[in-house]
Amino acid sequence: MPLIKPRTRGKQIVRHIARLDRENTETLHAYAAFLGESPDYVLNQVIDTVLARDKEFAKWRVDHAHSHVPNTVTQRRRNHATTGRHAVSMAAVS
Repeated sequence: MPLIKPRTRGKQIVRHIARLDRENTETLHAYAAFLGESPDYVLNQVIDTVLARDKEFAKWRVDHAHSHVPNTVTQRRRNHATTGRHAVSMAAVS
C-alpha cells in the first residue's frame, strides 16, 4: 500500500526549482511511475506527510506562521507576470 494518498484537486500550485541528489532523482521518478503520478505531486506529498510528523516543527510553525518564502521569489513572480514571455510590447501593438 503506497504511503502517498491519491491526488486532491483545487490546490494552488507554484513553481519551485530545486536540486536533488542523483539517487533521490531516480527514486522520485520511480515512485512517481509506481503511483502513476507526476514527480511534482510526489514531492508535495512527501513534504506534507513527512513534515506533518515532526511535532517540534509543527509547534514552531504555530509561533512562526508568517511566510518564509524569500521576498526575491515573490518579487520575481510578480515581475514575470508583468514582463514575462506573455507580456505584450507596446511597440508590437502600434
